[in-house]
Amino acid sequence: MNRFLSKDFLSGLMFIGFGLLALYFGQKLALGTPVRMGPGYVPRMLSLVLVGLGVLICIVAMVSGSDPVEKPKWKPITLVTIGIVCFALLFERAGLIPALIVLILIASLANEEFKLVEVIGNMVALSVLCTLVFKVGLGMNISILRGVW
Repeated sequence: MNRFLSKDFLSGLMFIGFGLLALYFGQKLALGTPVRMGPGYVPRMLSLVLVGLGVLICIVAMVSGSDPVEKPKWKPITLVTIGIVCFALLFERAGLIPALIVLILIASLANEEFKLVEVIGNMVALSVLCTLVFKVGLGMNISILRGVW
């Protein structure tokens, strides 16, 4: 029974599940041929590769065994999820930089070694990087700071 609750076996099952889910949602896309690929060709092939890798990982986990699964750590899972939801809610209302600052602050609280100086450094670095990549580099029409830029 422990082999079925190992990290590798469960991750293989997750690969299989995602692959089957992608196959299901992409079933109506035209497949085409390898020479003239349709819109469903690459997603279908990637889904099949994902399912194949999942089966292979499950078989290897059954034969060799691996580390047992740990209990989930709910504090990081909850805080990162809350941070993402807050980012999504703030992005259009306040702009990219305030949404990033809130996301980084809330997600950083999930770490047991919270250091304010490092968090502020992350906020500055990621705000500058995201502004350069999305607004300047890609020219996306997003608000950096609502009402200002």
